[in-house]
Amino acid sequence: MKISTAESVVMGALWTREPLSAEDITAQVAEGQGWSEATVKTLINRLLNKGAIGAERDGRRYLYRPLLARDAWLEAESQGLLDRLFDGRLAPLVSHFSEKGALTAEDIAELKKLIEGFEP
Repeated sequence: MKISTAESVVMGALWTREPLSAEDITAQVAEGQGWSEATVKTLINRLLNKGAIGAERDGRRYLYRPLLARDAWLEAESQGLLDRLFDGRLAPLVSHFSEKGALTAEDIAELKKLIEGFEP
């Protein structure tokens, strides 16, 4: 399921806390993005139509919760990035960041620890 960058902001609010009303979501994301309430409601409707979120009636309002798991979205987005930019391979991505000086000593230590966990 393809989620736009703007839609991912709304999803982020729901992944952090659920269920939320449209007003709650607006309060969390609108000001930081410079969005109106109408923009947030449009994004909510798009996510509903995609099946990424669900809604349940709560009196005169609806409460929304994610149906798309954050881990599943992260996996798809990560793989999409690797496929588009690095032929689906992780090593060239890490190499790119290394060559640009974007890896901190802490990043390198974490990568080494991950690699050691894969070695027999």
